[in-house]
Amino acid sequence: MHNLLEILSQIPDPEIPVINIVELGIVRDAHMTSENEVEIVITPTYSACPAMFNIEEDIIKLFREKGIAAKVITKISPVWTTDWMTEEAREKLRVYGITPPEKGADKDHLEIRKKCPRCGSSNTMQISRFGSTLCKASYQCSDCLEPFDYFKCH
Repeated sequence: MHNLLEILSQIPDPEIPVINIVELGIVRDAHMTSENEVEIVITPTYSACPAMFNIEEDIIKLFREKGIAAKVITKISPVWTTDWMTEEAREKLRVYGITPPEKGADKDHLEIRKKCPRCGSSNTMQISRFGSTLCKASYQCSDCLEPFDYFKCH
């Protein structure tokens, strides 16, 4: 699976191109089913994520270029969690201007102030539950006044 994950890490998330689909944690399994066929299991960040069709196409295309047929299976259970994201992905999101969730954030039902990815302040407020994509919410920092996205847990 290790080599397959290296190949899959070449595919950026269509909505957040600074991270790849492996770092995002949507690749749940990857294994060879025969000498020239692979099966990839993915879980969407949201069940209605519009990027999943593009991701599936990108997987099939990438493996086809390597002479390997790819079968992509989408599983919605267990539900994707931000805990599946790598630490590298969290840092890349922060540098990109999106506040990543802390590990375990989807289990914590308390509303915790989101840190501004630009100045680090926790003096922030939610502007909208819905951001530029389904998986993000819009926030604004009350200190530096910059708007930013927060990557939602579910």
